[in-house]
Amino acid sequence: MQENQHRRALLILHLCVFIWGFTAILGNLISLRETVLVWYRMGITSASLLLLPAFWRGIKTVPRKDMGRIAGIGLIVAVHWITFYGAIKYANVSVALTCMATVSFFTALLEPLFFRTKLIKRDVLFGLAVIPALYVVFYFSGNFVTGIIMGLTSAFLAAMFTVFNKKVTVRFDPFSITFIELFSGWIFIGLMLPLYLQLFPDTPLVPGTTDVWYLLILSIVCTTLPFTLSLVSLRHVSAFTANLTINLEPIYGILLAIFFFKEYEQLSAGFYIGAAIVLGIVFIHAWLTQRDLSAKRKLKAS
Repeated sequence: MQENQHRRALLILHLCVFIWGFTAILGNLISLRETVLVWYRMGITSASLLLLPAFWRGIKTVPRKDMGRIAGIGLIVAVHWITFYGAIKYANVSVALTCMATVSFFTALLEPLFFRTKLIKRDVLFGLAVIPALYVVFYFSGNFVTGIIMGLTSAFLAAMFTVFNKKVTVRFDPFSITFIELFSGWIFIGLMLPLYLQLFPDTPLVPGTTDVWYLLILSIVCTTLPFTLSLVSLRHVSAFTANLTINLEPIYGILLAIFFFKEYEQLSAGFYIGAAIVLGIVFIHAWLTQRDLSAKRKLKAS
């Protein structure tokens, strides 16, 4: 029975990661600029969370004094998503996802600064190891420099979000935290839109019919649904398995981009070699980190 639960949970988690891979594909298909796209995504996802009973149960447990801090994290999420979709618009899906694969390294370097823990030498070494791999990506994607810079900025912001969010997720209901973060991000972008429209006056605000469908799929099917399913599956799989599975997202996304957009025609073999090195380093780093954590838990338990 327990083995069947584990197998089912792992299958659900893989499905969630595969669906998350589609967020980049939809970002490329939606014709709206990145800032407007994210504004709609945050608004629709926030509204969909209101329909979940778990949200209403959990929101009552969040003190008002903590809501401001959680809302601040939402601003980081907003800029992270804007730069992520900006990377897709200014480069392509494969480049953006390769840059996003560096999130774990940024997290490993930022976490000791905010939690005042000891900096692990191995994390630094792996962080340094990924630099030449990124150089290869840069070298073979010279016409996508703006997109690469936006992608790495997005990865850095995602790492900041992970570090800050770690302090609140252990205390409050995840649905409530997610709603506060996304809703505050939606308000933040909404307040910034007049300035944004002055800088980019040709920006369309009203999505076409096709974009509306894509936005609904992106916000509900590719955000709310996998988030809910992943919370269920994580109860039955180890952190080690979860981290390795989640690291598959860039691979799924790049394969989907090849299938849908034939991005191999825009990118050279050198880019894919660099991307493979980055992803390989990420997997090795995740495996070693989780192996050490498992060993420490066993030592404490004995």
